[in-house]
Amino acid sequence: MEYSTFGRHVAVDTWGVDFELLNNAEFLQAQMVEAAEACGATVLSVQSKQFEPQGATVLVLLSESHLSIHTYPEKGFAALDCYTCGETVDPQLAIDYMLSVLKPTTTHGKKLVRGMGELKVVEPEMKQPQYV
Repeated sequence: MEYSTFGRHVAVDTWGVDFELLNNAEFLQAQMVEAAEACGATVLSVQSKQFEPQGATVLVLLSESHLSIHTYPEKGFAALDCYTCGETVDPQLAIDYMLSVLKPTTTHGKKLVRGMGELKVVEPEMKQPQYV
């Protein structure tokens, strides 16, 4: 069977993020849409949920697939992921945008190349954001 690449999926765990940033679904939604646009993706819809007493989830449905975040403000933790089909939209750009917004002290990420048969896992080139 011949395989071809169907897309890239970047997943990143972030630690050391400010509580207020992670506990604001409205703010995160706006930033996630910006991140999607920054990587050239087409936003189809957005869903967000503010949890009580804290936490948020945002899902940005893209023509190319999705961008999501789930937060645990009390732990300073957020789980980010972005999957984009094809070769024209780079999910790493969306992740890099969100890292520049969240300013985590620690990140751990993986990139999956989809459609290659077995899932191919590679280390993403995680740019250390320049915080202003």
